[in-house]
Amino acid sequence: METMRVRPKLVVDGADRAIEFYREVLGARLATRFTMGEAVVFAELDLPSGDVLQLKDPDEFDRGPADGGTGVIMDVLCEDPDTLVEAALARGAELVFPVDDQPYGARQGRIRDPFGHQWIIGTAITRTDAEVQAALDQWAREGAQ
Repeated sequence: METMRVRPKLVVDGADRAIEFYREVLGARLATRFTMGEAVVFAELDLPSGDVLQLKDPDEFDRGPADGGTGVIMDVLCEDPDTLVEAALARGAELVFPVDDQPYGARQGRIRDPFGHQWIIGTAITRTDAEVQAALDQWAREGAQ
């Protein structure tokens, strides 16, 4: 395989609810869903960009954030982060920080979805790497974390 693609898989407590949430907020389309009993063991969602998001219910091997699992921050690049964040909040997401013009050249905000995963939602960075680093250095000097 010459091309490598990263396909994130989220472990969520309530995979069917998560499928609906990501469908409504991200415009995802359910491509595949497999279950064992009542648990979703694999679901694949196609995103409008052509990317894929996978998810499943927690089990003994894969624990979700609420069950002490590892933290993952998903990064969504879109044209209108304000609208996307509002859609997520309207469907039960929690605001971590609001969408704003960031000193490093992107318009971004962060939410925690109803399943415990954090999402940074923003536009493309409009500065060069050197400009971004200079802005972050200045931000650090001013005491930002």
